[in-house]
Amino acid sequence: METIDWNDFEKVELRVGTINRVEAFPEARVPAYKVWVDFGEKIGVRKSSAQITQLYEIGELVGKQVVGVVNFPVKQIGPMKSECLVTGFYREDGVVLAVPDKKVPNGLKLG
Repeated sequence: METIDWNDFEKVELRVGTINRVEAFPEARVPAYKVWVDFGEKIGVRKSSAQITQLYEIGELVGKQVVGVVNFPVKQIGPMKSECLVTGFYREDGVVLAVPDKKVPNGLKLG
């Protein structure tokens, strides 16, 4: 495992946001949803492609708080531009979202 110093960690903008919209993403090569996450007033709503279809239904995602990286460059994923990375943990049966265990204000930075 490569080590990093504190300055490296501080560069990553890991922020909490609330999913406010989810759509199927049939054009994705790997099954995914299009998700819109509200990261608060300063950052706003960002969209992303999330490969979480194995463990989550669209209806259970709206209103869920998640941890996302908001300072990656925009990435073209098929016909959409991903503006953030929703984080999660890979396991055999799918991706488990990284979420706060208690509600916190949208936009709050991890660290």
